Amino acid sequence: MHCLRGVPYISLIATLLCFSGIALFCGCGHQALTESERLIERYFNRDHQDYMTLAYLIEYFLYIIYGLASFFFLYCIVLLAEGFYTSSAVRQSFGEFRSTVCGRFLSTSFIVVTYVLVVVWLLVFSLTALPVFFFNNMTNTCNTIQILYETPSSINQLCIDVRQYGLLPWNAVPGKVCGITLFNVCKTQEFSMTYNYYIAAFGGAGMTVLALLTYTVSTTYNFAVLRYLGRKGISPRC
Repeated sequence: MHCLRGVPYISLIATLLCFSGIALFCGCGHQALTESERLIERYFNRDHQDYMTLAYLIEYFLYIIYGLASFFFLYCIVLLAEGFYTSSAVRQSFGEFRSTVCGRFLSTSFIVVTYVLVVVWLLVFSLTALPVFFFNNMTNTCNTIQILYETPSSINQLCIDVRQYGLLPWNAVPGKVCGITLFNVCKTQEFSMTYNYYIAAFGGAGMTVLALLTYTVSTTYNFAVLRYLGRKGISPRC
């Protein structure tokens, strides 16, 4: 019971939430980008040169995903350790608590870094909604094609042009898929898998934002605890 009272439950919940969100975002985002590359190469592009820029961008994003997974794993562990550092059980175990200048500086640094990460991940969360919007728009167009299946002239006017979304240059051929061909693309398993991967990555980004906001509350509270305890006596060294 003594140990359980000292567990920083807010930091622990935020850590589990962050691990789950990052795992969803990185894992599903990796698969979604890989499947998107195959879809565009197979159905929207005939010239490999038009496709090279997008392929390089996807490769760079994959490396960014690897870096994000490593960084957040370490950062969440550090924040969890900082939560244990300011817990009551630790203070009781080691006797009279003395807040140090280094401790308060570290807590301030965690607050600033976490605030910056919240802003960055709000942007990431917004950007992750774009491919979800694209695939949702494509799905709605395919549903319309299914409804108007008996009128070929109307179906051929329903298209998805990836050049409008900046995925391919304007001189890319064909750059768009229309009518029955588009409907057949929507029925493929790779399309549904890619759509689901993007939805999962979008949810993972939202979970990460929620975890970072929880960390913000936790680190701010920890800093207030250190400031309060620092009035009792401050050691000149860490």
